[in-house]
Amino acid sequence: MRSLDEMLALSPWTRELTAEQLARVKASVVVRDYGPGALICPRGEPSRAWLGVVDGLVKLQCTADSGKSFTLAGIPGGSWFGEGSVLKGEPRRYDVVALRASRMAFMPETTFHWLLDSSFAFNRFLLTQLNERLAHFIGMLEHERLLDLDARVARSLALLFNPLLHPAAQPQIQLSQEELGYLVGASRQRVNQALQVLEKAGLIATNYGMVTVLDPEGLARFGGMGAAHRAAKARA
Repeated sequence: MRSLDEMLALSPWTRELTAEQLARVKASVVVRDYGPGALICPRGEPSRAWLGVVDGLVKLQCTADSGKSFTLAGIPGGSWFGEGSVLKGEPRRYDVVALRASRMAFMPETTFHWLLDSSFAFNRFLLTQLNERLAHFIGMLEHERLLDLDARVARSLALLFNPLLHPAAQPQIQLSQEELGYLVGASRQRVNQALQVLEKAGLIATNYGMVTVLDPEGLARFGGMGAAHRAAKARA
């Protein structure tokens, strides 16, 4: 698995820190490993740390009293999240669940706020992060209300390759159909059908447990005008 030092080297906000600032960050961050399916942070828990996925894949999930769950986002390795809850000092509004074996970084809120007070680069990063996060959740409303499942799978894959939210993303990602099904709320069989549509459209290539994105912009646009025609053509 990736180490904390390797993750921090991938994080754009660390590049303008002084050696002393970076050393303070490293000394304060706690790293823990979790197995597949583990509940990393429960909904309602005080947000006393900014969270990073050093390696692995986690999902942010809301669960109703009825037991029905809804996935807000998938977070791959190399990514930080949860800054809004730490900024507002509010309880976490979602469960954080490991989809596979994952290594997590916990930056204490005291270090997080110290960086806000001492680093312009960190402030710029958070502004970009919050703006991208807002765009992500606006897009989710569109996904759920306007798009069919093929388009939802396409957009969900595109979000995993957002270079601002997920700087460690590579064109090829280890991602099973079952994991992708958890992210979009669909069965493995239905996800398999959607992946075949996207592959025939020339947007991705698939192998066992791997997805290679050939056209990130095409994935992000899939589901707009003419999507039904493209999907029908891809299925032909």
